[in-house]
Amino acid sequence: MNRRRFLQATGAGLLILSNSRSVWTYQANEKLNIAGIGVGGHGTGLMAHAGGQGHNIVALCDVDDQRAGESYQRFPQAKRYHDFRKMYDEMGNSIDAVIVATPDHTHAVASAPALRLGKSVFCEKPLTRTVYESRVLRQLAAKKKLATQMGNQGTASDGFRRAVELTWGGVIGTVREAHVWFGGGNGPSDRPSDTPPVPGHLQWDLWIGPAPYRPYHPAYHPGGWRSWRDFGSGAFGDFACHTMNLAFKALRLDLLWGEEGRKRRPKERLIRVEAKASEIHPETYPRWMIVRYQFPARGSLPPVTLTWYNGGPRPPQEVLLDHPMTDHGCLLVGSKGSILSPDPWNTWFVLLPKKQFEGFQGPSPTLPRPPGHLDEWLDACRGKGSCFSSFDYAGPLTETVQLGNAALLVGHIVEYDPIEGRIINCTEANRYLHREYRPGWTL
Repeated sequence: MNRRRFLQATGAGLLILSNSRSVWTYQANEKLNIAGIGVGGHGTGLMAHAGGQGHNIVALCDVDDQRAGESYQRFPQAKRYHDFRKMYDEMGNSIDAVIVATPDHTHAVASAPALRLGKSVFCEKPLTRTVYESRVLRQLAAKKKLATQMGNQGTASDGFRRAVELTWGGVIGTVREAHVWFGGGNGPSDRPSDTPPVPGHLQWDLWIGPAPYRPYHPAYHPGGWRSWRDFGSGAFGDFACHTMNLAFKALRLDLLWGEEGRKRRPKERLIRVEAKASEIHPETYPRWMIVRYQFPARGSLPPVTLTWYNGGPRPPQEVLLDHPMTDHGCLLVGSKGSILSPDPWNTWFVLLPKKQFEGFQGPSPTLPRPPGHLDEWLDACRGKGSCFSSFDYAGPLTETVQLGNAALLVGHIVEYDPIEGRIINCTEANRYLHREYRPGWTL
């Protein structure tokens, strides 16, 4: 019996289920009908992998026909769209899951309608461009009980999961300090003054989406959008969801957004954030940034200070003990030792000091080891297992990163309530947590 006949035959029974995906938790071997939004660039590989796993690629949506060309050729049977709003209107009943790989500023508006329709979503990092958008996607995914995953691919690696296991197992002791650094930065730039014609293969108005309109320029598309505030999240937003991932997961910082945060008094759950940078430009992100977070206790875990550096600054050499300084890193400083991941994707690590941990094996693995990050989500869509970077986790991680970008614009320490989703020591600063969309675009 195929999917359509099954749904027809059991239509009345579906009324008791919380969402359409619940049916397929009993159909673990069922092929998914997948739609892709943003199927050029990195999206090309995501769609190729999903299709290569035997799933049905039924719709491809992209505003740039040239960049999407490889996906179009690989999946000629898929229906093509430029506007994902139209795709949802026409094919909402024919899609099981959606892969979103657009620029940051359209992640939320592309993902939210899929979640409301009961579709599982894989969305590239950072999950959203604003703090508020992350909260909305997290809450929608939880309400619908859907399989979700953010594209910080190192999360599926053996190195990442082993480092988390060792931290949770107390191998490095109590952690009260963490440092995360990334070599890349941005730099001030004014908008281009020339207005070249829009290429014939590009739907420019749709590319702009919910952002304030501006004339087309190749400085924004295809490759430069990450540096521009209206579209991207800068080097910090681009890589913190990778490089800060180990610290966020291993230190269970996401608990502050759940029951652990709700049971605490408001003043006991506040996250304090202070940011400084080389410069603040209204259009683009800075050459370098330093963002210091002070997280309160989570259960039996003590308060911890996490400092982010990018574009040149580094933590003091002494915190690395007997390891040389690296271009990138995530360092957890414990009372019994430290864990350092010198890889910006957190896929491998070393225990410090090296001499102390020579020959160390540690406890047996306890976390699952999926074949891949996208594979873990594809399995979860069919009711097999769960996702390590679901929106329930990825939402708070992205929210924390974008809170750092917002704190830089505020210009002083902000105190943020993760349960209420607002800055409590400066009401005016909450305007940096979201922005109004252009007419025709909603979350």
